[in-house]
Amino acid sequence: MHKWGYLAVAIMSEVAATSALKSAEGFTKFWPSCLVVIGYATAFYFLSLTLKTIPVGMAYAIWSGAGTALVALVAWIFMGQKLDVPAIVGILLIVSGVLVLNLFSKSSAH
Repeated sequence: MHKWGYLAVAIMSEVAATSALKSAEGFTKFWPSCLVVIGYATAFYFLSLTLKTIPVGMAYAIWSGAGTALVALVAWIFMGQKLDVPAIVGILLIVSGVLVLNLFSKSSAH
């Protein structure tokens, strides 16, 4: 699998795990808790594969930035979380930062 594919799987797994945390209710609900554990294990495994070809700072910035934005989007769509203007601006700044790193930084592994 391509290095960016590994990173995409890591991000999506982390988003799924983080999104299931509320439903796990402090790990008292079995199936949501299983999703949390499996999701994070998968995320870290694929992130570790990513680090073979992408520098750790770049991979983590993309992983955490994209994950944060996607979790906020999932919470808004599926959990009824309200996003005010400052929250939306903050999320857009995170996404912008990831784009700047990827498009303009010489530290990025292209």
